[in-house]
Amino acid sequence: MKTITLPDQLNLSSSKSIVIYDYKSITEISKQQILLNKNTFSFLQEGTKEVFFDNSAYAIDNSQFLLMKSGHCLMTEKLSNDSEHYRSVLLFFSNEEVFNFLRKFKLETSSNSKKMYSTYSFNYDSFIKRFVESLLDISKLSKSIQDNILKIKLEEILLYLADFKGLDFVYSLIQNSDNQNQKFIETIENNRLNKLTIKELSFLSNMSVSTFKREFEKNFHSSPSKWFQDKRLEHSAFLLKNELKRPSDIFEEIGYENLSNFIQAFKSKFGVTPKQYQSS
Repeated sequence: MKTITLPDQLNLSSSKSIVIYDYKSITEISKQQILLNKNTFSFLQEGTKEVFFDNSAYAIDNSQFLLMKSGHCLMTEKLSNDSEHYRSVLLFFSNEEVFNFLRKFKLETSSNSKKMYSTYSFNYDSFIKRFVESLLDISKLSKSIQDNILKIKLEEILLYLADFKGLDFVYSLIQNSDNQNQKFIETIENNRLNKLTIKELSFLSNMSVSTFKREFEKNFHSSPSKWFQDKRLEHSAFLLKNELKRPSDIFEEIGYENLSNFIQAFKSKFGVTPKQYQSS
């Protein structure tokens, strides 16, 4: 699958530190490999969106919007049932703009900050809706005027979200993990229940498939297929015992095409069938 690089492939100037794009489509995409060269607000307007990053994943409808850190991700876009369109207003901005923002307002994160992620989801409110409308108005102005106004608009949205979300999401945009091995392990752990292929996981890890498999076996002492199967079967045991779900309700969620294959794999691992395990 060809990797799409954004915002470059939208014919936007790569020299601009902040750019806006009103993205519309009548074509759905599924787990498209995306390389974001800039941090991105995706203000979803129509349709649904699903993204997978190294340490986080979200599925949203147009009641929510995303902030995504620059880097590798997998993206699914589905059309609206009503209009059969997909639309998202995209605001791209560089790390330099984030540093400028933090310096200008002399902002510091708390010393006991939470774990930082590559993407965050926010709910729309009346302020955000008006903000997006203003972005669309700005996109119709001359490029020279846009450049100056967009800097102020970026500050506006970051200040607004920081007021009730804190600063962790801002600092996550400029955080670099020096421990690449730990980052690799976190990518695997965070996606252990997502039905991603080895090729897709390799992309999120920014590795070739062969390098990914080698690093996986070095760190987890198992082949990827066996390790992920074990983790998903362990999760199925949790669902059976703690949430009292039926085997027929969960086999697809666990990644099996039919119930009989799931029962056989479960019995091979735990020594009993799912129903026997549930009633024990």
